[in-house]
Amino acid sequence: MIDTVTGAQAFAVKVKGLMDLEGRCQPKLTGLRLMETAQDNGLRMTTRLRELEVKNLLYLCRFFGFSSETFSLAVSLLDRFLSVMKIQPKHLSCVGQCCFYIAVKSSEDEKNVPLASDLIRISQNRFTVSDMVRMEKIIMEKLYWKVKAPTALHFLRLFHSHIQEQLDAESREILSIETREGQLKAVHCSFIFSKIKPFLLVLVLLCFEAQEEHDPEHMNQISEALKNLQHLLNVRDGDLVCVRELVGKCLAEYANTKCSRPNSQRFRWTISGRTARQLKHSYYKIIHFPTIPESAC
Repeated sequence: MIDTVTGAQAFAVKVKGLMDLEGRCQPKLTGLRLMETAQDNGLRMTTRLRELEVKNLLYLCRFFGFSSETFSLAVSLLDRFLSVMKIQPKHLSCVGQCCFYIAVKSSEDEKNVPLASDLIRISQNRFTVSDMVRMEKIIMEKLYWKVKAPTALHFLRLFHSHIQEQLDAESREILSIETREGQLKAVHCSFIFSKIKPFLLVLVLLCFEAQEEHDPEHMNQISEALKNLQHLLNVRDGDLVCVRELVGKCLAEYANTKCSRPNSQRFRWTISGRTARQLKHSYYKIIHFPTIPESAC
């Protein structure tokens, strides 16, 4: 009993610490609303352009094989910067790539960090390394050098681990962290979730599992754990329902093959032999197909 109380108290302290930090590192709502109301005339940043840039960041993460932490942090940095700075659309690719590069250097092993010149070459952007250096400095100054801010992924992994500790072995297999991380990437690509507190968004994603058809005994354990978590976070039922509707709509659109969801098929390039020789071996993978015999035709 003492161990249980101690564990619950330790978890509550961790959550409070993350929420305090998260509150100081959230995108400014006023800036996000300005972007939301901007006309899509090519002169101002819009939500559509932001969503396209986030998808580009996801393609980059997939191409390099970077972690979910890198993607989540890059999106956080981008949203925070766009909420405090009015930028022109022509500068968005440089801003997005710099946020990505900052996230890579913060989350990945040093040996896996690409050169800025290689990153520009691979993404086929027209700015220079000097442009990236200047933009990176601007981003860091505007964000007060606060890079390691809590992201939705931090809350997801913390909450998931806490809930798993309260479940039996069979119930633990139901609540898949991989599925939730995939869903989190999907909602990151939608602008509307930039305005929602990360801990609330993650709670909703975890609640979606409780709606699936599983053994009632296992689901009762999960539902009870989620109720306790909701109480700890002081989340109202009304807020949970509203965000659940938004998330449900987003995931339904993401599952629809007709929607413009993140698709690695778009992220393919044709590069010259000279460029290929200049890249590190880990930056690309060449698949050697066997020779097709003429008799097969």
